[in-house]
Amino acid sequence: MGLRAIIGHRLAQFIAAPRHVHSLSVAPAAGHLQASLKIGDVLLVEGHSRVSTAIKYLTQSTWSHAALYVGDLCPRPANSNAEDSGGCFIEADMQDGVRVVPMSFFATQHVRICRPVSLSSAQADQVARFAIERLGNRYDLRHIFDLARFLIPTPPVPLPWRRRMLKLGSGDPTRAICSTLIAQAFEHVSYPILPMLERRAGADPLCPGCVEEIYHVRHHSLYVPRDFDVSPFFEIIKPTLAQGFDHTTMHWQAP
Repeated sequence: MGLRAIIGHRLAQFIAAPRHVHSLSVAPAAGHLQASLKIGDVLLVEGHSRVSTAIKYLTQSTWSHAALYVGDLCPRPANSNAEDSGGCFIEADMQDGVRVVPMSFFATQHVRICRPVSLSSAQADQVARFAIERLGNRYDLRHIFDLARFLIPTPPVPLPWRRRMLKLGSGDPTRAICSTLIAQAFEHVSYPILPMLERRAGADPLCPGCVEEIYHVRHHSLYVPRDFDVSPFFEIIKPTLAQGFDHTTMHWQAP
């Protein structure tokens, strides 16, 4: 292992270490999360590590990490609990690279489900298998070095520049970051996330006022976890509501 790889590994351990931070919301019940998921869903995670703080600052978002739900399309990971009967997720981890994790891995975290609307079951399977085929790929160490620059102190970066600052990485197809991997999987089936829209005059001479809308593919290295939340093509699923929320059953402390 070269010196750069050793430093990158140690740095990844440092910035990925969990910290105690008060979450914006409580985690959904494990049963609610499992019952709400479908293959192809993107799970957004708030995250409490040092690097999560940097990503949330740069993207002005609650979400710092994304994982792809693949159900039972891949073997259950070795770190599954005995009670882990649900499907699995594919994620890109700083230290372990692209890996499979069980449902219980996100059991105590504030999460949100983003569901691609109009994606067929066959296409959802294609998205999942694209990610599964990349298991074992390494995390992009250059991305780690770049993110580390933004931790201490938090830089006063103008909002329009923050997304560009995350267009990082070596360009090596065997390396990945969480949102890039998932963006590539959806790009594989031509499903939009946040394409760039160009409006121009229509070509029909009989309709001089007509406007054509042309979509352009955004490069996958520009995607961050929040993009699945703000995308007009993904439905937001909140497990607590999806499983039938009734406020009258809540137990309130007496004033």
